[in-house]
Amino acid sequence: MPTTSTGHPDAPRQLFFKTTEQRTALARQRFFDEGARPSGLVGEAVIQSWLRCCKTHQSPVEAVSFEHVSRSRVHASLNRNRQLLQAGNHELNNLEAALGGTDCRVLLTDAQGVIIHATQLPQASQQPLLKTASRVGVNIAEDHIGTNAPGIVVRTGEACTVTGAEHFFQCLQTLHCAAAPIRDIHGQLAGVLDVSIEAGRFHFDAASVVGMYATTIENRLLQLQSVEHLVLRFQASPTLLDTPLEALAGIDARGRVLWLNGVGRRLTGCRMQGQPTVEEVFGTTLDKLLGLPRQTQVQTLHLPNGLGVWMKGTLTASDGADFKHAVAFSRPVAEPPMTPPAAPADPEQTAPLDADTDAGDMHATLLDHKQRLIETTLANCGGNIAKAARALGVSRGMLYRRLRKDPSPGPAAD
Repeated sequence: MPTTSTGHPDAPRQLFFKTTEQRTALARQRFFDEGARPSGLVGEAVIQSWLRCCKTHQSPVEAVSFEHVSRSRVHASLNRNRQLLQAGNHELNNLEAALGGTDCRVLLTDAQGVIIHATQLPQASQQPLLKTASRVGVNIAEDHIGTNAPGIVVRTGEACTVTGAEHFFQCLQTLHCAAAPIRDIHGQLAGVLDVSIEAGRFHFDAASVVGMYATTIENRLLQLQSVEHLVLRFQASPTLLDTPLEALAGIDARGRVLWLNGVGRRLTGCRMQGQPTVEEVFGTTLDKLLGLPRQTQVQTLHLPNGLGVWMKGTLTASDGADFKHAVAFSRPVAEPPMTPPAAPADPEQTAPLDADTDAGDMHATLLDHKQRLIETTLANCGGNIAKAARALGVSRGMLYRRLRKDPSPGPAAD
């Protein structure tokens, strides 16, 4: 008969614990020694991971080596994930700066669990496991190092935190890690952002921090992957625009909603089955939405579910031209720049998207819309290519190439 936490066979089990470590210790005893499911003692994601590890005939007392994948696979992964690294470049630096006063390390993996970015550890760091693991090319997937937060995210696509003895292998129980997924425009896992610490505990809500940065990187990735798409940014509160809490949507030239980020799906109630139209998701026409990049004010719109949102739009071409830069030049100088309204009820700072705008006479294709912006900007610049290129935020060479595709008479070079 197994003994209880008091050491006496007939003593009742202790049902309440002062620490998480005590609950995890009992969970390991029940699972590994008694073969019982430790429900309520550790999270279900951890239990499922333990079960998967046991099915591969692994033993929790085995030693673990952090294996480096082949050089060719590292190069292939880095090349395949260039957009993900570009989207995360600024935010990874910010996250590492925010964690500079802690012993935490930042890891970014690809969708298979291979590290493609890792915080550089100082030489004097007393973190032997993280020093070995925090290298580009190391595979930290679950089937290589057992239960860990990024490995679980790779398997399930859901955010996860694994602390101490929740790791399957005993040799990794000095680690604590929190990880969150990053998805692409197809809704598939693109990568995993992880924060880890060794020989200590998180003294802040690591799951919330890593989740916020993962969302920001995901939003940047969605926009990078959406060239030649109209990208909508909206929220029920205008103060949440341009933050990780903003909703995003990608619209193609035929008025189909190609993707919505998580916030966008929750606000619209759209489950993205197939490719719904803008009328179905937003209750308005493509013509009106195409006017958003030209507006200097945040627009208001009532969704089909009745929710009112504040909305902005951007339109980036495949050659890098961001056509929102033409807006400021084509508007009177005295008009204020685009800023979210201070209060939703202020009619002077917002305009309803359903009101008459210059979008009504646009062709309902993104190509025609961009060509119209070029022509308008050139006209406002008196045909001066250099000024028009500066207003559009592109090079003169790029503008010349676009004009050669659809030449207009008489542009001036300077």
